[in-house]
Amino acid sequence: MPAQPARHPVGDAREAVVHDLTPIRFDGQLIAIRLSVHRAEDGIWRGRILFGAEDTEHERATAEIFCATSEQDLWQSVRDLRDHHLRDLYRSLL
Repeated sequence: MPAQPARHPVGDAREAVVHDLTPIRFDGQLIAIRLSVHRAEDGIWRGRILFGAEDTEHERATAEIFCATSEQDLWQSVRDLRDHHLRDLYRSLL
């Protein structure tokens, strides 16, 4: 059985990494979406969704609504979201 290569994090494992997601359309406008992911001190992966242009007054963020014991499980939760879920999250932050 071939060995799996070890995955070594770059920098501090608790530092958030931001990933671009597919934008959504809301009221006729495209809204940028990003996912901020980090591994907490307790070893649990946590993430939040960031909506809108980065570092602007229009940027909105959820609480850390994603929580999983592995990074793969967290990403599966994100992939399970549909556009209507993301639109409802965004609408709740306006």
